[in-house]
Amino acid sequence: MTAGVLIAEMASAGLDVHGDRPLAPLTTYGVGGNGACVVKVSSSEQVIAVSEVLRRHPGVETLVMGRGSNLLIADNGFDGVVVVMSPSSTENAVVVDGDIVEAGGAMLMPVLARRSVGAGRGGLEWCVGIPGTVGGAVRMNAGGHGADMATSVVDATVLSLRSGQIVRVSAEQLGFYFRGSALSNNHVVLSVRMRTSAQETATGTAEINAVVSWRREHQPGGRNAGSVFVNPGAGDESAGALIDSAGLRGFTIGSVSVSEKHANFIQAADGSTAADIAAVMAHVQSTVEEVHGIRIYSEVCLVGFSPDLMTRFTHPSHSSALHVAAKEQLQTLLGEHV
Repeated sequence: MTAGVLIAEMASAGLDVHGDRPLAPLTTYGVGGNGACVVKVSSSEQVIAVSEVLRRHPGVETLVMGRGSNLLIADNGFDGVVVVMSPSSTENAVVVDGDIVEAGGAMLMPVLARRSVGAGRGGLEWCVGIPGTVGGAVRMNAGGHGADMATSVVDATVLSLRSGQIVRVSAEQLGFYFRGSALSNNHVVLSVRMRTSAQETATGTAEINAVVSWRREHQPGGRNAGSVFVNPGAGDESAGALIDSAGLRGFTIGSVSVSEKHANFIQAADGSTAADIAAVMAHVQSTVEEVHGIRIYSEVCLVGFSPDLMTRFTHPSHSSALHVAAKEQLQTLLGEHV
């Protein structure tokens, strides 16, 4: 199936769709090739329309993108359908129902933090430090400052691009684990409900300011995807400390370098390529294993690279029987055929 057929069908459905579209500007690294078919959606109705087209072409690969803050897309791009989530004006508001705060999947995490605090709710202040969308944060079980989505989410309304079904999925059914969940690239998080507690707005604002100040002091700005490597198990040093003590701070290939400010950040610059970022990641991983005898794995999602390279950076637990079972159960719940 050619991209042209998909583009024509989506255009006839009134969708904002383009072929051979650059994906680099849609990521925080600012690197990577083009998407064969890129469709921008800002409502549940538009996501459903995309699903209706895709269900006629079941073999087409999909990639759901929010802000691209945890993605490294290969220089060759992605030869499939890229669904770009964009919040509408109505989805930039949170809905409060008792202790529950509900937000759209395309809402940015810092917006969620500030809107929930403004509504007199506490518990989501840590979200201000996560640069991605709420939906992306659910899929990756994003976290920071002692909290993560697994501890906050009550349930999520998820649409399957494969089946077209929309289901409210409980936190348990989402299969959360460290920096991951049972959600796949066939799933779109339309909205999320999170538990909060009553709190004075001034208290929440002070906590948000503290998180922002800490991040500015300890983490670099510029073009990066946040922490690259997952911290090893309990009792080991953090990934950043292992990288630093292996003498890798400042290591550079081309215009890509290990951050001088925080060794678990890899910085891109003008002229950077995805291949160079992957090469820096590979060198860091190999060196840490040589020096410390510990293999570290990426929490950044690689798209469009060779299976061998992606396997190299993927933590073995992602393919454990427990996580595979959770993914299969979620697919069944969403009406997909396993």
